[in-house]
Order: sequence, then structure tokens, then C-alpha cells
Amino acid sequence: MDALKKRITDDMKAAMKGGEKARLGVIRMILAAIKQVEVDERIELSDERIILVLDKMLKQRRESIKQFRDASRNDLAEIEEAEVLVIQDFLPQPLSDAEIDGMVADAVAKVGATSVKDMGGVMALLKPQMQGRADMANVSARIKACFIA
Repeated sequence: MDALKKRITDDMKAAMKGGEKARLGVIRMILAAIKQVEVDERIELSDERIILVLDKMLKQRRESIKQFRDASRNDLAEIEEAEVLVIQDFLPQPLSDAEIDGMVADAVAKVGATSVKDMGGVMALLKPQMQGRADMANVSARIKACFIA
């Protein structure tokens, strides 16, 4: 078992012992999502693939939060925000804005990007480095800003 999956499982056990029902529910949801991919693809997920699953779950929660806030359902948005915090516990340390800006500038230079049309190449270079450490929609906006400014 990979280190990340073992850590998630250990945290689930700790949440059970500690009586943390909300955290336990989110961790079980995470393990179910991982297991679903493993069963569908008939493989054992590596830490990198688990991070992709967690990142997808985080993106879904963020979209839900926005929709709930727009619908004035703050009660539901708060539940989703609590889930985001638990999911983030298992992701690598997030990148700071300065680190993201630096990586974007380096990638734009490496690719030789001169317009928004070159964005795909820049994103392809950055995605593996930033997956699970930055909101890729935010990164995309920062790349666009390089060409609009």
C-alpha cells in the first residue's frame, strides 16, 4: 500500500477512535473514490494518482460551494467547506501565489509562448508540477494574464 493511502486509512482509524463523525465521513468518501477508480481500472493507485482523485474531489467541492453561495444556501456551502479542509489535509503543501507566478513565468519562457494560443503548452508543462498543490483554474487565469497585460 502506498504511503498516502496508508495515511488516509490510518486517519480514518484515528477519526473512528476519536469520535470525529464529520471527518470520518469525508475520509470514507475519499477512500470510496479511490477504491472506485481502482476497481474500474483494475489497478492499485499510486500516490500521484490518489492526488489526482483528491484534486478532482476538491474541484467538485469548490464548484458546489460557489453554486450553494449563489443560491443563498450557506448551510450547504459550509458543509462543503468543511469537506475541503479534510481533503486538503491529504494533499501536498499548497503553492504560494509567488511560487505560482514564478513557475508560470518560467513555463511561459520555456515554451516560448507569445499569445493565448500557446496556453495549452504552458498548462501541459505546469500541470504535473502543480497538480494537487494549486487550483488549476487560478493557474490558467494567471497564464492568460501574462498575455493580456
